[in-house]
Formats: sequence, C-alpha cells, structure tokens
Amino acid sequence: MRSKLLLAAAAAVLLSAGMAEAAPSPAVVAAVADKGRPEADTKRDADRKPAEMLEFAGVKPGSKVADFIPGGGYFTRIFAKAVGPKGKVYAVTNPAPATATTPPAILGIAADPQYGNIAVVQTGIAAFALPEQVDVFWTAQNYHDLFARARNIDISKVDKLIYDAIKPGGVFIVLDHAAAPGTPIDPDDKLHRIDPAHVKKQLESSGFKYEGESTVLRNPADDHTKTVFDPAIRGKTDQFIYKFRKPK
Repeated sequence: MRSKLLLAAAAAVLLSAGMAEAAPSPAVVAAVADKGRPEADTKRDADRKPAEMLEFAGVKPGSKVADFIPGGGYFTRIFAKAVGPKGKVYAVTNPAPATATTPPAILGIAADPQYGNIAVVQTGIAAFALPEQVDVFWTAQNYHDLFARARNIDISKVDKLIYDAIKPGGVFIVLDHAAAPGTPIDPDDKLHRIDPAHVKKQLESSGFKYEGESTVLRNPADDHTKTVFDPAIRGKTDQFIYKFRKPK
C-alpha cells in the first residue's frame, strides 16, 4: 500500500513540474531533417525545438494531425513527413480575404507533391469540421488570439469544435507565449500572451483532461512585460506546452 502511495505521489510531482522529455523518435528526427524545408524554417529550429515538440505530442507514422492556424506552415511540413504516407495532416485556417493579392502559403505547401498528405480546411477557425477525427490537434502560439475582441469568437464553441475533432483518447497540444501568473485575459491582445492557468481552466471546463507540460521552451529570463514582437525578446519568449487528453 505504501509503495502505491509513493508512486502516486511521484506521478503527481511529475505532472506538476513538467513531464519527462523522451528522446525524439527516428521518424521525428528524419522529419525535422527533411531537405524540403526552407532555410527560413530550419534557422528557427534551435529556438522552436520541433523534434522535442512532436515527440511530446505523440506524433508518429500513421497519425492523423490537425494543425490549427498553421501560418507559414513551419510545423505543417514537419507533421507531414513525420506521419508519412499512411498519415494525414489537416491545416485548419480561415479563408483568404477577398483583398489578398497572393494565396496563403499553406496552399502552396499542400500543392507540393512531397507533402501530398496535407489537406487544407479553409472553412474558418470558428466554424470548421474535419473529414475525420484526429489523434493530435495542435496549435502553436495562437490560442491566445482566440480571445481577442477583434476576432469576435465564442471560445467555448471553438473548444467544442476542437474536442469533437479529436478521437477519444487523442490529445490537444497548446503551445503559447506565457503571461505572468494572474494576468487577466486582454481582449485587445496587446502582448500576445496568455496565463497558462487560464488555458488549463478553460480547457478543463470544456471536457479535456490536463495531462502535463513540456518545459523545453520555458525561459525564466523573460519578465512577461514585453510584447512577443519586441526585438529584445522575440523568438526567446517564455513558452508553455500543455497536453490535454480527450477521455475515451
């Protein structure tokens, strides 16, 4: 009985302090080393640590992954190579604005034959539906944006869409810029940060079970007072990576 209690206590400490980091699998290492990735992306690898991120998320050959608000496709390309031909990557984004003079970068990536397992879902981040449920739903440096007044999004409805898009037992990974503890949500999104505790509370209220955190992008030197675009901190912000699981 005593040994069981000690194991339970150890598990609780592990979750509260951050999950143990497993070495990236060969498939993940090969995906990051993909020669098709642009130099602008690979130059960011030292700061973004994509191999550690994919391993933490549990991305592997055959996985179905949703990349929510993929931006320039930094992670989308890596996901595509990591899941391989038997896997699938859904890039969930808003439709291009009518005033756009060039198509979104993600469309060009999906049209590239070497990334033929990418499908772009352009029905909008607040009203999307995937063709199938996924093993991993992923968002990087974007969850805080959902609370911005300018987006006029019902965050609970978006969380429900995300929940429904994940297979029972699948995970939702939230990587974002940390705000100082106790910082309220800023509807004007001046700093582009969010208190990790708020994310945890929000998603647990949506039915997800918090499973743990990767701390590889934590930076105690970040005082959390600067916008993430400030040259003094850009690319070096204190970032949290939370894993939430959809119950089976």
